[in-house]
Amino acid sequence: MEDTSFFVILSSFLLLIVSTQTSSAQLTRGFYRNTCPNVEQLVRSAVEQKFQQTFVTAPATLRLFFHDCFVRGCDASILLASPNNKAEKNHPDDISLAGDGFDTVVKAKAAVDSDPQCRNKVSCADILALATRDVINLAGGPFYEVELGRLDGRISTIASVQRQLPHPDFNLDKLNSMFSFHGLTKTDMIALSGAHTIGFSHCNHFSRRIYNFSPQKLIDPTLNLQYAFQLRQACPLRVDSRIAINMDPVTPEKFDNQYFKNLQQGMGLFTSDQVLATDERSRGTVNLFASNEQAFNKAFIEAITKMGRIGVKTGRQGEIRFDCSRVN
Repeated sequence: MEDTSFFVILSSFLLLIVSTQTSSAQLTRGFYRNTCPNVEQLVRSAVEQKFQQTFVTAPATLRLFFHDCFVRGCDASILLASPNNKAEKNHPDDISLAGDGFDTVVKAKAAVDSDPQCRNKVSCADILALATRDVINLAGGPFYEVELGRLDGRISTIASVQRQLPHPDFNLDKLNSMFSFHGLTKTDMIALSGAHTIGFSHCNHFSRRIYNFSPQKLIDPTLNLQYAFQLRQACPLRVDSRIAINMDPVTPEKFDNQYFKNLQQGMGLFTSDQVLATDERSRGTVNLFASNEQAFNKAFIEAITKMGRIGVKTGRQGEIRFDCSRVN
């Protein structure tokens, strides 16, 4: 009985510690109100300029934020460089991250630091979160308030990326499991998958679906046949590995709900895309988002806000980097 009482007391104490840590990591929308009141305008201006130079800015920055948050939390560890190529960005799952995403953060950081009041006061992690909101909005997507107060992490390793990011061949169970690990629901996962409404992919990530799906079927039967032949034309068997195609063939440069309409037509580029429409557990949500863009936008804002809270560093856990590519 005494052992049981001790266990209950110990459990309560541990729960209190966890609760305290969680509450201390709360983000707020007005975090820089006193230290850098115009941070959002500074970031927005730099992101707009970069976006006008190349549309790739939008999908590259959005993907960078996603890859950062899913590995070690939203702490800008994806931005750290390693002299021996052993950082997160050097992992095979991250090697294809477009340079325009990194450059967007560098330019936004320079814009923030150009204001004497703001210099070295805003974390790279927060700048990435703001830049992500801005590229989504510039591409035609919704505007939303961004919670701020993240610190930058000091650790970035190749090993930490292993099995932390979804792969193009994932089924619904694998997707749900990976997202739920970070406190994200199935609806969150489907909404965040809608980010594939912009961006591009290299042919090798889906070539098996159009050339060698199974001994019985060369082409994945869940794939729209006409679309499959279009993909074959864009991605011949011995295609240059640098060739990339749009993930949304209809409105590739607009953040909208076309992605879900494509899924209804069997035009999801990855297995992990198309499964959302073929699995009855997720089909209803796909149909909702395809028919109601406002519902998609609302769900996406909620999901990306929740994602932005993953593994946030506070207090002594992190720092505000002077240079986003290296620790202070």
